[in-house]
Amino acid sequence: MKLEEEQISKKTFYEGKIITLELSDVKLPNGHTALREVVRHPGGAAVLFVKGGKVLMERQFRFPYNKVIWEIPAGKLGRGEDPKAAAMRELEEETGYRAEELYHLVDIYPSPGYTDEIIHIYLAEGGEMAGQHLDDDEFINARFVKLCEVERMIENGEICDAKTIAAVYKYLRGLR
Repeated sequence: MKLEEEQISKKTFYEGKIITLELSDVKLPNGHTALREVVRHPGGAAVLFVKGGKVLMERQFRFPYNKVIWEIPAGKLGRGEDPKAAAMRELEEETGYRAEELYHLVDIYPSPGYTDEIIHIYLAEGGEMAGQHLDDDEFINARFVKLCEVERMIENGEICDAKTIAAVYKYLRGLR
């Protein structure tokens, strides 16, 4: 059975600093038509930095959820920016750590039903403190948390961030 949809028309409703909102008419595999709302996003890069059995974690207020959450360092890609370079940049900006090397861990599609965002996740190896330099609108507390504690926090729902969960479980799978 054919699964692909064919775009008939597209209208852009909003173009912001981070996202673009589009509405498309599509032809379905059965010949009927439907509407598709899409959030266009440049993508992001994230870093799982494990050192001495501890994970470098951040606490940051996230407005859409109206609460402070735990997550790994991450940020959006600049136009045409290499995801690995973005991951290196975000790690240093948000936590102050500069990794010796980054290795690709996994790419995730955080919500494929309505956005084209891809988050490229890397594993950092080695590193040194270089100094945190946050953007003017960023307020982040970064600290190392024991890997077993991070795993417990995921299991009991204290960590709900998808990229963090994917990165930690992918890493743990590699260890086991």
